[in-house]
Amino acid sequence: MTKKPVNKGGGARALKTRVKKKRGLKNSSRRWLERHLNDPYVHRAQAEGMRSRAAYKLVEIDDRHKILAPGMLVIDLGAAPGGWCQIAAERVKSTPEKPLVVGIDYLGMDPVPGAIVLEMDFLADDAPARLLETLGDAPDVVLSDMAAPTTGHRRTDHMRTMHLCEAAAEFAVSVLKPGGHFLAKTFQGGTEAGLLDGLKRNFRSVHHVKPPASRGESVELYLLAKGFKGRPEAGEPEESGGQDADDV
Repeated sequence: MTKKPVNKGGGARALKTRVKKKRGLKNSSRRWLERHLNDPYVHRAQAEGMRSRAAYKLVEIDDRHKILAPGMLVIDLGAAPGGWCQIAAERVKSTPEKPLVVGIDYLGMDPVPGAIVLEMDFLADDAPARLLETLGDAPDVVLSDMAAPTTGHRRTDHMRTMHLCEAAAEFAVSVLKPGGHFLAKTFQGGTEAGLLDGLKRNFRSVHHVKPPASRGESVELYLLAKGFKGRPEAGEPEESGGQDADDV
């Protein structure tokens, strides 16, 4: 690797890391590594002790849309490596003595102060009950940064991640407190109409959000549903749909 000075607007010249071509290293892998090494969010995460650059996606979404507040109970689906748990625990004032954040992931990860993380598959039959039992009450917020491992086939990747998003949405609707919020990763390429219709029936407003920390070339988007209307009692009609989804 080499560092090449880059002139930014005639001011101080920043060092930019270049990855040399090597036998066996694909150009796509070399470009990814080069982009990663020069990513300001990666540098910020390292300097501030964040588990990943993804933490700043939640920071930017919450700064604008105010979904986390002190005292709230939070469930984080697909928690590894722990960046979203870190931010959620900080913003709801969760402590090891009184944890308000519960995460879940089949990948192991180091403990996050103020959060309890279950090492299990969210799609397992007993996962929803375990999450609620561990949290101790219904959550105010359900977060999901889950994405299926990519195959390189855009349509397949979209469908697999949409399946996780739909499972997360179904879980959120079944457990959230009235007034609660749901935030989940999806991919550009068309959010399924059935998922959007369901969210609009159950929440006051639904938005597509792409925070600045999400790379411009990335196809990821976040689906934000705010103001859960609550589950109707048996025999009660469901409320009409909420605000249409829009891009923010």
